[in-house]
Amino acid sequence: MSIHVVKPGETLWTISNLYNTTIESIAEVNGLQQAADIVPGLALYIPDKSSLPRSYRIKPGDSLWSIAENFDTNVNEIIVMNPGLRQSNLTINQIILVPSTIPPSIETLGFAFPASNEMMINYIKEVSNQLTYLAIVAYTFNENGVVLLAGGDDIPLVTASREQNVVPLLMIRNFVDDEFNSELAGTILADEVKRIQLANSITTVVNEKEYGGVSIDFEFIPPTQRQNFILFLRELKRRLGTKILHVNVHAKTEENLTNRITGGYDYAAIGREADIVAVMTIDYGYPTGPPNPVSPIWWMDEVIQYATSLIEPSKLQMALPLYGYEWWGEQNQTKGHSNLAAQNLAITKKETIYYDAEEAAPWFAFMVENEQHIVWFDDIQSFQRKYQLMDSYQLLGTTLWHVGLAFPQNWSYLNDYFIIEKKQ
Repeated sequence: MSIHVVKPGETLWTISNLYNTTIESIAEVNGLQQAADIVPGLALYIPDKSSLPRSYRIKPGDSLWSIAENFDTNVNEIIVMNPGLRQSNLTINQIILVPSTIPPSIETLGFAFPASNEMMINYIKEVSNQLTYLAIVAYTFNENGVVLLAGGDDIPLVTASREQNVVPLLMIRNFVDDEFNSELAGTILADEVKRIQLANSITTVVNEKEYGGVSIDFEFIPPTQRQNFILFLRELKRRLGTKILHVNVHAKTEENLTNRITGGYDYAAIGREADIVAVMTIDYGYPTGPPNPVSPIWWMDEVIQYATSLIEPSKLQMALPLYGYEWWGEQNQTKGHSNLAAQNLAITKKETIYYDAEEAAPWFAFMVENEQHIVWFDDIQSFQRKYQLMDSYQLLGTTLWHVGLAFPQNWSYLNDYFIIEKKQ
């Protein structure tokens, strides 16, 4: 596999000759609108049949021999890939690259909205081989603990998921009037009767509509309801039985019991109750905030290091964004773009794309009526770094928000270099 970063003066014709492939092939896998349009800094994914090295984090008791045995390679090849590496200078948490023909095996979850069913169903069919679960974003609940359908008809997506060997999960959020409602979450969690009612109501819908489980996304949980959230998860899992309980939690790097965003999440306790915990390592750069990468690699590393100290890596997923943001103006007005749309916006504007290696994220800027617009997004370079981070922590896998946002490079990369676990 190759990633080619376009240099000034290069064309798709010269690049296709360099890699002995076709212009059409490069254009298709990279979602280029017109085969002739490229700009300096554009990262192009060039699939081939080569294997990629694994990313490995040194643990207590590791030796170069034991690592080589685990990855079906030999010590000499590891040393060649990591110049200067010796058994005597291995350190805990040191990251090394390991040549291996054994691909990572992961569980992936994509989020999807049912509003445009026909279009979404066709897209699910296209990417189904790269998905373990599909969390259908269609439900909320009221102050009495009764589940409410808040999106379009979810049944077609449930059916399509099962037909494509993808496990459908009912995603439920404390969502009112297009935003997360802290008061609603607090009202339900504080009342034992309502907690039980909500657990019963969720389970009833899951069974009636033949979902494979639930994906919980309760945000801005009042910190005072932290323990009651755990009691709710316990009640819900007891009713779900063997069906999946998947819980999404905001990212944090330390405990702060008064923080209104993260204080309601007891990572360790959630990890004990849930089958899967997904840490939302997204929106570091957020709408109306200062222009920043959506998921800078150093921040993701800090978050995952903290999370894995409390939750078994084998049940932990990290979130990846299929989108970026465009910021402008003194008030940091913000517009979202799929990663593909952001890439193609740079091409349309004929702007050079810059890659910040420290953040592991691309960005570009352009002017509109004397006002600068800045766009941070993700490309195949940055996603390769993020997948290496996931591999180094030996996480269960990743979540992708959301499947309707185009990023063909990602799906091709997953298809080429990972084993995607299937549960049906």
